Amino acid sequence: MQYIPNILFILVLIAGIGYFTKNVRKVIRNIRLGKDVDRSDNKGERFKNMAMIALGQSKMVRRPVAGILHIVVYLGFIIINIEVLEIIIDGIFGTHRIFAFLGGLYDFLIGAFEILAFLVFVGVVLFWIRRNVIKLKRFWNPEMKGWPKNDGNFILYFEMVLMTLFLVMNASDLQLQALGADHYVKAGAYPVSQYLLPLLDGMSETALILIERTCWWLHIVGILVFLNYLYFSKHLHILLAFPNTYYGDLNPKGELDNLEAVTKEVQLMMDPSADPFAAPADDQQEGEPEKFGASDVADLNWVQLLNAYTCTECGRCTSECPANQTGKKLSPRKIMMDTRDRLKEVGDNIDKNGSFVDDGKQLLNDYITPEELWACTSCNACVETCPVSISPLSIIIDMRRYLVMEQSAAPSDLNNMMTNIENNGAPWPFNQMDRLNWSNE
Repeated sequence: MQYIPNILFILVLIAGIGYFTKNVRKVIRNIRLGKDVDRSDNKGERFKNMAMIALGQSKMVRRPVAGILHIVVYLGFIIINIEVLEIIIDGIFGTHRIFAFLGGLYDFLIGAFEILAFLVFVGVVLFWIRRNVIKLKRFWNPEMKGWPKNDGNFILYFEMVLMTLFLVMNASDLQLQALGADHYVKAGAYPVSQYLLPLLDGMSETALILIERTCWWLHIVGILVFLNYLYFSKHLHILLAFPNTYYGDLNPKGELDNLEAVTKEVQLMMDPSADPFAAPADDQQEGEPEKFGASDVADLNWVQLLNAYTCTECGRCTSECPANQTGKKLSPRKIMMDTRDRLKEVGDNIDKNGSFVDDGKQLLNDYITPEELWACTSCNACVETCPVSISPLSIIIDMRRYLVMEQSAAPSDLNNMMTNIENNGAPWPFNQMDRLNWSNE
């Protein structure tokens, strides 16, 4: 009977980690649905970006209030959960505070964890107030209705509960230590939870053990639930921010990539010695021409799909977007959220059928409209402000390429401009011979 809690703990741990691993594999599988792109260059610069942006939160603090609060919550939550290692060992072997032998170092760590837990709780409460009382505009855009809005609050409630459980667990443990209860060794410093002791005065040892054990179990189970909740939440960025910043585009912000298929065609046209009817050098017939641009998630590259999963839904991109500020339909945040939603839908299709079965949908039109795409000014404000190096613009450009090159569906003004360039060598509808007529007036 004495081993039943240990066995139950091991089963819960295996189930929690197993389900998380299964979902991580789905995420990796979905990301790999994208086209290949080489991001293996400049490893030193990439590691620097990851350290500065993902770990150092350098772009978050550009908005000091939100940035500092985020650093407190993020680092505090991560550091506090170092104690999970002790909880896991205690749960498996039936020990209690296994690292108490560290003496003064252990006291320092537990004390630091408590202070951080308190700061995390305060930070989370302030975040909740910003979202639900002050109601910052970027958290109330149309794309933030329903699940996205609730998701942002759910994670805040999760963290409040976990920090509360941690502090109440320590307070009851401290009281049991003072009573000399068996199995509760005197260890740790409790600068915050000691102020909760008046709530526990007069309780029996049995009641205190029940409170401590209940909080202990709920704390570790809550962490496992939180871990598995990430897959369904925008908070997957807690894990993906690191690879996303590492694989970010290092090219200058205004530089667009060229389509290889188009480049080859232009080179062929510009080469006077080339035979357009000649067979390929390897004597193999070319297959179906490559699709220009992107109309669905499988047409995007894997870094763009990683971007979609990493989106924090913070709305900084949309709040900086000049098109959105002037009332256009474009919201860069919605572009990323739609891409992620479609990618998950494709992934669910694969899970259900073994391979993707055409569902009659695509990212273009079913999720993102041409009106949104053509509202973009390509200014890169969204790319510059994103705290985790996401590029909504790259997806917009690829989808506009599809509209122009596959569907000839560019806006009339753009079609007129391209026709003028083809015929007149300039965007204006004037013959080259008439360009200087203005000087005779």
